[in-house]
Amino acid sequence: MNKKKLKIAVAMSGGVDSSVAAKLLKDQGHEVVGIFLHFWKDNFAGAEAENKCCSAEALLDARRVADKIGIPLYTLNFAKIFKKQVVDNFLAEYAGGRTPNPCVRCNKLVKLGLLIKQAKKLGFDYVASGHYARNKKTRKQENKQAKFVYKLYQAKDKNKDQSYFLYTFNQSELKSLLFPLGNLTKPQVRQIAKKFKLPVAEKSESQEICFISEPSHNEFLKRNLKLKSGPIVILERSASEAIESCGVRDRRDSIGLRQLADPSRMTDNKIIGEHEGLPLYTIGQRKGIKIGGSGPFYVAKMDYKKNILYVVNENDNPLIYKNELIAKNVNWLSDIQPRIPLKCQAVIRYRHKAAECLITKINNHNFRVEFSEPQRAITPGQSVVFYRGEEVLGGGIIK
Repeated sequence: MNKKKLKIAVAMSGGVDSSVAAKLLKDQGHEVVGIFLHFWKDNFAGAEAENKCCSAEALLDARRVADKIGIPLYTLNFAKIFKKQVVDNFLAEYAGGRTPNPCVRCNKLVKLGLLIKQAKKLGFDYVASGHYARNKKTRKQENKQAKFVYKLYQAKDKNKDQSYFLYTFNQSELKSLLFPLGNLTKPQVRQIAKKFKLPVAEKSESQEICFISEPSHNEFLKRNLKLKSGPIVILERSASEAIESCGVRDRRDSIGLRQLADPSRMTDNKIIGEHEGLPLYTIGQRKGIKIGGSGPFYVAKMDYKKNILYVVNENDNPLIYKNELIAKNVNWLSDIQPRIPLKCQAVIRYRHKAAECLITKINNHNFRVEFSEPQRAITPGQSVVFYRGEEVLGGGIIK
């Protein structure tokens, strides 16, 4: 970022992170304006529910912080597009047997993506947020000409790193984004807030999906989707039997089990209960299956054609593991596809440990991701994000 005085719009949610981001930029001498975004709010039982990201309390906190650090605060109403692009998509994905990540979509299409467009129209140089991530402008020599490339990296605080949610952006958007907290840890951010006596210094943060007001997202799904109950079938064949029937004679090659075994080849399958509707379950899930007896049970597969939920008894059952996945809607942050095949690391869900992989191209829309070690609970609908060390290369949706 240039050291000249810049006009910066800060997405302020009333939380400690965005508040400190605004304070840091203001103290650097820039013209800072806070923007509070109004998202869609659910309406049921005759009353409007609060959206955690834009509640009345959150707006009040954002105003108090803006007054404290001496910046104006404005509001923008993104409720309509939030409903269409985030909420409606969330429900459609679950109805189709996929487990979406609404925060990834919100960042790209609403919270940051749309805000960048609006801010540019209003003459702002940058949009800043309280995300824990880092982006850098790097110089690249190309055909004897210097070219600038914007790269995204993990935050210094790996426990708070949010780069996973930001893989969808392009060069133009990365060029317009600032992440003032990227080189700070959460305790340091809290300390800065206390030092400057920001009124949200001790404010806790919510980990739930912002637009769901019920105690669990399953209650939201039950209220908004047409669900059909069906049988729960347990897969009971032992790993040793599966290895033998799959033609894997050497136990050292038992990885073949993870590639070849599938519920249709299992023996001794029996119905042990009734599920409440397949969209309420996800691969690897333990809680909420509601089966008595010799548990615990883990979701291994959902058959939407037959409306069957398959479960296993063991947390490490081979059926929950896969060697590979197919990623669709892949975005490369450089705007240019890297040389394929590509060796890198992949993260298959937020806070998942990065795993070594090889990426090959199937066609212009789909890429195959093969892991050096089987991964547990690869879930359609979730994002798979590609890293080279701390750098985010891109990502896509697990197909």
